[in-house]
Amino acid sequence: MNKAFLMPLLILFSHAIALVTDNVESIEVSANMVVIDEKNKLSTYTGKASITQGSLTLNAQTIQLFSNQQGVIKIIAKGTHKQPAHYQQNQPNQLRFIVARALNITYLTKQGLVHLKGKAHLVQGLDSFSGDMLDYDIKNDKIIANMSKDGKQRVRFKIKL
Repeated sequence: MNKAFLMPLLILFSHAIALVTDNVESIEVSANMVVIDEKNKLSTYTGKASITQGSLTLNAQTIQLFSNQQGVIKIIAKGTHKQPAHYQQNQPNQLRFIVARALNITYLTKQGLVHLKGKAHLVQGLDSFSGDMLDYDIKNDKIIANMSKDGKQRVRFKIKL
């Protein structure tokens, strides 16, 4: 792949990752199709898309990176019912990787917030949480889980002491 084609992506994405050690690692991108729209500061990866940088791994059918002058500000990963979007990253205050899956995963990089929507599931250490929507606040190590709007899918969690 042409280095000039990847350079805007590398500059934009290098500031997006939560762990200090992750953002110095090289970025690996894999997808069936890549569209980089520099005018609108949007990169879209479709078809078994995968982004890896350091301990961060994000897999989905479609991944979109939204940026501004300072770097990537938002990442949206869209999965399918058969293959939900998947997020994994090592966190300095956790013994194990944070692992999450949902139909849609939105990562707000500046706020350090991962929003899971649709069949959301998150594992933090030995604890697991499920619901229609989950928010993981990386900076404050906080999980917020909500039942579905129709009340049919309630929050479930398992905590191991």
